[in-house]
Amino acid sequence: MRKQKLWILQVVLVAAMLAACAQPTPTPAPTATPVPTVAPTATPVVLQANITEGSVENYDPQVDYFPEKAVIRYSEGWEVEYHNNYKVIRVLTPWRDADVTFEYVLVQRGTPAPEGFDAAQVVEVPIETLATMSTTYLTSLEELSLLDRLVGIDDITYVNNEAVLKLYDDGKLAVIGSGSSLNVEAVLDLDPDLVMAYGTNSEYDSHPKLLEAGVKVAMDSEYMETSPLGRAEWAKFIAMFFNREADAEAIFQDKAEQYEALAAEAAAVTEKPTVFTGTPWQDSWYMPGGNSYVAKFLADAGANYLWADDDSTGSIVLDFESVYDRAADGDYWVNTSGWTSIADALAADERFGDFAALQNVQMYSNEARVNENGGNDYWESGVNNPQLVLADLIKIFHPELVPDHEFVYYRQLDPAN
Repeated sequence: MRKQKLWILQVVLVAAMLAACAQPTPTPAPTATPVPTVAPTATPVVLQANITEGSVENYDPQVDYFPEKAVIRYSEGWEVEYHNNYKVIRVLTPWRDADVTFEYVLVQRGTPAPEGFDAAQVVEVPIETLATMSTTYLTSLEELSLLDRLVGIDDITYVNNEAVLKLYDDGKLAVIGSGSSLNVEAVLDLDPDLVMAYGTNSEYDSHPKLLEAGVKVAMDSEYMETSPLGRAEWAKFIAMFFNREADAEAIFQDKAEQYEALAAEAAAVTEKPTVFTGTPWQDSWYMPGGNSYVAKFLADAGANYLWADDDSTGSIVLDFESVYDRAADGDYWVNTSGWTSIADALAADERFGDFAALQNVQMYSNEARVNENGGNDYWESGVNNPQLVLADLIKIFHPELVPDHEFVYYRQLDPAN
């Protein structure tokens, strides 16, 4: 009986062992292939407009900080090259026969200055304060609503701009002088971000002293341009230091369209009167060259300039006899400086009475807007408004083309006095 129990127990144990051996070995679960994690791509920052106030807080080298760019269409004396956070301006003809150029690197505030421009002036933009050395810049500042940035001016005497005169009267504008009278200490006290100046390569230039004193100076050579629109387009040059390219472009485009429309009308006329300009000074008559901006004005106004065959861009020095030989029968005489009447011309030289333009009272001065100190607005706001100057000239030569236009810068000499 005991053996039987032992045998049964053995059978049970063997069966258990066999059952255990029969269980399949568990297969490990397959390992999943890892999926690479891709960081989400950041949306690139795209500026819609130039930054005209303050500075960049978080600089990104991939951002174009100047989406609004200047396009030069008429000016020949300067050029601009854009990069993401800086722009390079080169003034190519700072004065007549210049053998130097001026280079400026305008760096967006809050971003690093580029390397490789050791000879250039580096200016952070937008600038916040400005001093000027010419009245020709004032209209641009006013049109761009930037007169509040003006802290210094060379001379208030010849200024016609009412807003600028008020700034001076209110004690918000300092006079810094120019040439030999330049007050460098006053400029250093003002500490402007920039001084806007011009050069003639003479002892009257202010920029050498300012640069020597460590002041940032930009050379605005609009007076070297040979076309009226080329001169006016230098408003964009000024605007670039404030990052106001878009505003300057819109303002200039409107003027250019007006100018081109007027010129197209005048170009269609069949009868073009003859014209000459200026008055003698110390026995010399400085007649504008045939490729000068004055000659361009007269051609665009539908006139036949008597020295159009000359290829000079500046003035030709002539004597009285040379002018008389060519212009005695000229239909019009314009830009007669200093005279308000026919009597003034005859008092200056009775030989002027032999000119047909005087006999027919076809003499016009561009001094209709002159302040009590002799400051002529023709050389101030007129530089920025060539469309108005052209309309004045067309009013003289072809009044039927602009019947509603009233003279702005020109006036006819009084025949009675």
